[in-house]
Amino acid sequence: MKVAEGTDVGLFRRSREPQGMPPRRPAGDVDLDSLLALVADSLGYACSFAADGDTLLLTGPERHAVRLRGLRREAARSAREDWPKLVSEHLAHALAVAGEPLDACDLAQIRPLLRTRIRPADEIEGDRVVGRHLAADLVEVLTVGYGGTGRAVRPEEAGCWPIPAAQALDLALRNARDDERLTVSRSDLGGVTVWRLTGSTSGVPAHLRCLEDYLPVPQDGALVALPAPGVLLAHPVEGIGVVRAIERLRVFAQRQVEEREDGLSPQVYWWRAGRLTLIRADLVAQDGQVRLVVAPPPEFASVLAALAARPPR
Repeated sequence: MKVAEGTDVGLFRRSREPQGMPPRRPAGDVDLDSLLALVADSLGYACSFAADGDTLLLTGPERHAVRLRGLRREAARSAREDWPKLVSEHLAHALAVAGEPLDACDLAQIRPLLRTRIRPADEIEGDRVVGRHLAADLVEVLTVGYGGTGRAVRPEEAGCWPIPAAQALDLALRNARDDERLTVSRSDLGGVTVWRLTGSTSGVPAHLRCLEDYLPVPQDGALVALPAPGVLLAHPVEGIGVVRAIERLRVFAQRQVEEREDGLSPQVYWWRAGRLTLIRADLVAQDGQVRLVVAPPPEFASVLAALAARPPR
């Protein structure tokens, strides 16, 4: 049968479905439900689905309601061969956090508990977390909870929320900044003056995004070290003395990371115009001595050249 031009084929097909029958579910949802049932059975649970498909009820040693909206969104973005792992991890995580007092899939409940925590990129490789790169080697991870008790939010949980992940991260940053006003002091690192920002929570690096509220940041930005979750060091980029500052900050950060259990990064970074850029500086042993080999990114190298060309004040 030929369909006339302009006819809504989808509407035409729906009109042929029996009256009173629920609309056909997408094949992908049906396949995902079958996989969920198989994994639930392997975990020792019987299961049933809510009429809208957004909740799975697990019945076994205990009863658990598992949210599925975020999982379906993640599955739609993933290859089918990844679904078994995705479903297994989702159900395992749902059971593991079943004792939490709040439902992380309910943004209204956990909005005040959202925070960010900076973690080295290589530590979370392969983990399913909500986050964004702060620098090449650092990731700003979305967490729920306070301080050391907070845990990373999974994409399937954030996928249940009515706001995108980027907006949730910004909300978490505001929460972290509202927790406390950092203590600011000035310290001497071998002849180099640095600003030291410290706080009692693990969200101190979140205050990096409002560094100008704590110290004067010139047009060329500031050098930054993040040796631990509760410590942030900064040195304004104002003269060629920043070369020595890179060395002092790098050595100090390295020592802090080695001495502390919660060490974060031994590297030095450049903060300018809302961006954090790694200034790779490696400690190299040669002829019985340790020297610092700095490989600045091209943009920072241009700033150094301009600083060197300025007449001394």
